[in-house]
Amino acid sequence: MKIASAQPKDAADWAQMRKALWPDGGDNGTHADDINRLLADAGETVNLIARDETNRAIGFAEACLRRDYVNGCKTTPVAFLEGIYVAPEARGHGVARALVAAVEDWARGLSISELGSDAAPDNMASLKMHHALGFEETQRVVFFRKPLKG
Repeated sequence: MKIASAQPKDAADWAQMRKALWPDGGDNGTHADDINRLLADAGETVNLIARDETNRAIGFAEACLRRDYVNGCKTTPVAFLEGIYVAPEARGHGVARALVAAVEDWARGLSISELGSDAAPDNMASLKMHHALGFEETQRVVFFRKPLKG
C-alpha cells in the first residue's frame, strides 16, 4: 500500500470515494468542484490517497487546520480529520491507520498538538475506527435549526 498527497490525476478516483462516503453530498461534479478547491488550498489542508499494490485507489483522508473552537480540544489551531474513507474490501488491513498516521505526521510538521474529528453518534463503524486509532470521545452534541420567517 502507498499513501501519497492527492494530485489532480487522482481526482476521478477521489470523487468516486467521496461519493461513497458522502452519498448526499452532491453528484460527481460537486465533488470535483470540492476537490479542485482542496487542491488549490494546499497550505491549510492535507489530502491523501491510499493505493494498493496494483495502484487501485482504496482510500482517502482529508484534513485541515481549524482555528475556531473544536469540541473537546484544548489548543488552537487543531488539525481536523474532515473525512476518511476506505473501500469495503480493503477494510481491516491498516489502510485507515496509515492514512491517519500520515495526517498526524502532517500536523506534527506544523507544530500542531491535537487531531480532532467527528462522527455521527449512530455511525458505529466510524466510532469503532476512531477508538481503534486512538481517538478519545470528548463530547456528544445535538445541533438544532429553526427557520426564520420574513
